[in-house]
Amino acid sequence: MVSKPYQQVPIKECGEALVAIPLEQFAVVAPHPYAALGASYGDRSPYYVRERVLAALLQAQDYLQQQQPGWRIQIFDAYRPIAVQQFMVDYTYQQLLAIWQQDHPGEMPPTEELRQQVYQFWAAPSHDRATPPPHSTGAAVDITLVDEKGQVVDMGSAIDEISERSYPGHFADKPKGDRFHRHRLILSDAMQQTGFCQHPNEWWHFSKGDQMWAWLNSENSKHSSDFSDVAYYGRAE
Repeated sequence: MVSKPYQQVPIKECGEALVAIPLEQFAVVAPHPYAALGASYGDRSPYYVRERVLAALLQAQDYLQQQQPGWRIQIFDAYRPIAVQQFMVDYTYQQLLAIWQQDHPGEMPPTEELRQQVYQFWAAPSHDRATPPPHSTGAAVDITLVDEKGQVVDMGSAIDEISERSYPGHFADKPKGDRFHRHRLILSDAMQQTGFCQHPNEWWHFSKGDQMWAWLNSENSKHSSDFSDVAYYGRAE
């Protein structure tokens, strides 16, 4: 399992509550994609975030609608218990394994290589309070956009796709990729306007206040107004 650089950031938990996202103010992927696969959230809802994260998310939507009237943020996923993180890591590995076996019948699968592919995009389901998965802090959201007609905006790849197409800047210099890159910039601009940072490998993942956010802030001076050398959200369960 690969240790990620943001996991070295210290956490000073602020104790802020998880609050429900007012789903009527956003577009929502329904049914919830991981629950539909069988992931159990117990008595928790995936549509929760920390209080300041929600405030910034609402501000991001306001900014988006000033730039693109009628467009809305679509919520794919937010809070994620460790058990769900484990479920999705296992599920993704099994998907990659099935594809590999189909392409290499009768061969021994490269187990470690496949696991490294999973962990390039999925955080480890760590129970260590010093290294919580970002979504388990209530500080991270997976989102996309819908346009004024209610249609999902084409970003060039699906959320959770395990490929280089998921990198935020993948289509910046690709022939016929201008439209996808422009859409990704609209999303990231709206989120960064209110202090979110974008996952380096995932165009859909944004966070505010967790270890990844603090680490990205320290790497990128343009977020200096929100700079922190510590995370103020740890595991929310």
